[in-house]
Amino acid sequence: QVQLVESGGGLVQAGGSLRLSCAASGSILRINVMGWYRQAPGKQRELVATIISGGSTTYADSVKGRFTISRDNAKNEVYLQMNSLKPEDTAVYYCNSNIITTIGSSQRYWGQGTQVTVSS
Repeated sequence: QVQLVESGGGLVQAGGSLRLSCAASGSILRINVMGWYRQAPGKQRELVATIISGGSTTYADSVKGRFTISRDNAKNEVYLQMNSLKPEDTAVYYCNSNIITTIGSSQRYWGQGTQVTVSS
């Protein structure tokens, strides 16, 4: 019943910007934490940023000062503003969240991913 859908990926040159969006839909009671992961070819998936319902955020060292995560709790959406993009940011970006659908029932959901390619 719950689905996460990312959008906003694309091709951009180094130094450019992109804004990723993730919309959660379905039978959602509560979303405590939403985050963005990324996976480059041949590399492990890594955590990029997280945000809790109260607004506190965390970032990977590699993106601090360049990326900003935010969320709209009323819309069940999370965003990732990416500035000063570098070729090493190239990856498939995934939205992730642990979602409470009913009391005593929770599950970690993943979006399908959106490709971000940064050319040098």
